[in-house]
Amino acid sequence: MKIVDVVFTKGFTGFYFDDQKAIKSGLAEVDGNFIFGKPVTKGFTNIRQAGESVSIQFILSSGQVAIGDCAAVQYSGVGGRDELFLADKYIPFLEKEIRPLLIGLNVDSFKRNAEHFDHLLIQNKRLHTAIRYGLSQAFLHATALKNQTTMAEVIRKEYDIRVPNYQPVDIFSQSGDDRYNNTDKMIMKRVPVISHGLFNNAETKVGQNGEKLVDYIIWLKHRIMQFHNGSYTPILHLDVYGSLDTIFNNDYDNMLKYLLKLEETAKPYQLRIEGPVDLGNQEDTLNMLAKLTKGLDESGSTLELVADEWCNTLEDIKLFADVRAGHMIQVKTPDLGSVSNTVEALLYCKEKGIGAYCGGTCNETNISTQVTTQIAVACEAKQILAKPGMGVDEGYMICYNEMVRTIKLANRIK
Repeated sequence: MKIVDVVFTKGFTGFYFDDQKAIKSGLAEVDGNFIFGKPVTKGFTNIRQAGESVSIQFILSSGQVAIGDCAAVQYSGVGGRDELFLADKYIPFLEKEIRPLLIGLNVDSFKRNAEHFDHLLIQNKRLHTAIRYGLSQAFLHATALKNQTTMAEVIRKEYDIRVPNYQPVDIFSQSGDDRYNNTDKMIMKRVPVISHGLFNNAETKVGQNGEKLVDYIIWLKHRIMQFHNGSYTPILHLDVYGSLDTIFNNDYDNMLKYLLKLEETAKPYQLRIEGPVDLGNQEDTLNMLAKLTKGLDESGSTLELVADEWCNTLEDIKLFADVRAGHMIQVKTPDLGSVSNTVEALLYCKEKGIGAYCGGTCNETNISTQVTTQIAVACEAKQILAKPGMGVDEGYMICYNEMVRTIKLANRIK
């Protein structure tokens, strides 16, 4: 089966592009859903901009259509990531440079096609991660259509994952700034992992001494108990966007002491803290995260640290996993480019005994969510992000429904 035509269309994502540097520096002024101020990250014309995607549709010789969506993370252009992905800039490039390479291509192997375009150089540069992301989704879908199977089954076959059946993966939902109302939605639907919290400013959200985060954890655990009385025991997963090194002046002992306080506050619930430190470069961030991970382990703590910033590519993930910089690593799917790298990253984390979190961003689409959900199921990830958007209900629905459909189909008797 071959590709006979390709169609590119501009679309929206489920959230926005936000200038993280401007927000963290305190330059941003929030008015409702608008964020005003002078952007500081290259490519941004506003601190908050509508998220954009490019949908790629392969018209196959069978008459079927395979789809993948190019999308980039909410906080593009920082932490070693590619620049802002804008559809009007990249569609002409796709038409001119990529479309001719796709026509006539055989779709019998997802891995071969995905890896080829992931390493392709145009004018001595690799393709933008968002383009590699969208192309690889379409390749995976095309191979599944050719084989008349789920995408999860294609992954297990091509990567020789020998597991007898397909099982559910814990879904993690994030609240955005509406960390109270949206958490209620998660509790109502008994989401396994909650609630992210978007604690992306040290002073205004975490607190000058971390007191606001403590207060939120107290509210969160009481809210769960109020409505479920012990029958529902979710994992609490909160993202602090590297703010602890700011609050505690990068003092290891004080950061460790604070993390242990958070763990005690969260009991009886398991607690995960994502992105505790961001020291402005990969080496220092990795070293401190590894030190904190070791310190928690040696203290007998059950709190889990989650690596995110400066851990973008497959090579980055291997580096963090090798030195145990975190108990769990977010495989932030758009940042890895081809979803073949997502597969490799999840499998590598599992091999190293590190929690394999098939993540991503609120700034994705329903298509990219469906593809990465099937990958998470195929690779038996520890958890997957409910996406896109920050409204909880929509992202959780897309992720959960795709997961249970895939499992039912892939486990069917043939």
